[in-house]
Amino acid sequence: MNPAFVILSAFLVWSLNYETCIAGEGKLWREGKANNQSILSLSQGRSHGGSHCKGGRVWRLMKESDTAQAEPTTMVQQNGGKSATFNVSDYGASGDGKTDDSKGFEAAWADACKVVASTVVVPSGHDFLLNPISFSGTNCEPNIVFQLDGKIIAPTSSAAWGSGLQQWLEFTKLNGITIRGSGTIDGQGSVWWNESPVDNPTNDLESSASSAKESNYSSSQEVSIEAAGKMPSTRPTALRFYGSSNVIVTGITIQSSPKTHLKFDTCSAVRVFDVRVSSPGDSSNTDGIHLQNSKDVVIYRTTIACGDDCVSIQTGCSGVYIHNVNCGPGHGISIGGLGRDNKCQYTKACVSNVNVSDTTIHDTLTGVRIKTWQGGSGSVQGIMFSNIQVSDVKIPIMIDQFYCEGSKSCEESNCPNKTSAVAVSGISYQNIKGTYTEKPIHFACSDNLPCTGITLNTIELKPLQLEGKKLSGPFCWQTYGELKTATTPPIDCLKTGKPISNQVQSNVDSC
Repeated sequence: MNPAFVILSAFLVWSLNYETCIAGEGKLWREGKANNQSILSLSQGRSHGGSHCKGGRVWRLMKESDTAQAEPTTMVQQNGGKSATFNVSDYGASGDGKTDDSKGFEAAWADACKVVASTVVVPSGHDFLLNPISFSGTNCEPNIVFQLDGKIIAPTSSAAWGSGLQQWLEFTKLNGITIRGSGTIDGQGSVWWNESPVDNPTNDLESSASSAKESNYSSSQEVSIEAAGKMPSTRPTALRFYGSSNVIVTGITIQSSPKTHLKFDTCSAVRVFDVRVSSPGDSSNTDGIHLQNSKDVVIYRTTIACGDDCVSIQTGCSGVYIHNVNCGPGHGISIGGLGRDNKCQYTKACVSNVNVSDTTIHDTLTGVRIKTWQGGSGSVQGIMFSNIQVSDVKIPIMIDQFYCEGSKSCEESNCPNKTSAVAVSGISYQNIKGTYTEKPIHFACSDNLPCTGITLNTIELKPLQLEGKKLSGPFCWQTYGELKTATTPPIDCLKTGKPISNQVQSNVDSC
């Protein structure tokens, strides 16, 4: 074959491919501009392989745009489909702190939901006002990331809440959902806290324990009740996950929630780390992290300041590991109250395999606590509290099977004695040290179903004398267990062995 003919043929083929490549890039650029989208990058070559267009001028321009872009925005692939990143600002969210941006968030979520491992971006430098909103995952692809670098704020007008809602921001039925970033979720809860009565009043002990220390809470965050109007009695949780698996929350701040800050209900494989929860100590019923019916939960490197339990572990939880948490002000880390629901019905409650370690608790009502209602059933077992440092805590160690939280919604104004109880067994306390302001240990167990298998090892609790405050010594009632070492102060009220009779044990439903 003539060599000149071969060379000419090769040149013509190369020219045709080059023109096709440039034409494809130009079409993509025009389509992106027509859709008012910022195109950050091209896919790696054509959908059927080959990256021969990668060195083109358009590729270089888009890579330069990628470098200069302040925040990630929606990307368009070469095949015309959308890629993994969806910025709420591209969907009409203004971020001015005054306009309702809910529709923009919903639209960004709807597109992200269709793409595996997509990312919804909430850009920094903006305050996004959102009405109550649910990000449903019923038909969503897995492993969605919610990149929160800006601030999301709750409405403070009563009109936005109607007659009252249980949650503000909700993520439901997702497989693989991550909320991460340096941003903030602000519930603007002072408009709720300052109104009376609240929907879940606490008993006198808990109410009197609210710390005056407000943990970096600024008065500038307060909202005028007069300006907002009267809020409904039902207060919402700020951020709730329901029926989801492989959940990660990291980096963000959740502050000033009307009620619970972060809740996980019927979830599995949950990881919470490097999170900050912040509300003043006198903001009633503002749990930090609330767990119920959830398994395989790890919480670590997290700071929690609130007006109720830093971490609240409710029925249906197992495999919970909490470590390196800074708790306070608040009510400590609690399991329960178990055995009664919010409709005043006695229930079966089951909690097992909980480990709390390497944690600091300060300026709180209690340190580590188990609380159950008389009249309930079920069990709490396999619990380990270890390496806990307490400071200025009223009662560092507590088991209370006579827990009674006053509620006007229940017919029983008082808390009558009941024969049934939630069984408490296999509870270990190791290396718990620090100061208390009322009583070092309080074990109040059921007459009919005493606590068993309570072990204490290296307990050193010293009184912090406050002016005019009378301190008490360790208290035990129907508590059976073992002292592994000498304790400070000496605990001589713990019973050894096992209860002689156990009338109710055989009637307790097995968990």
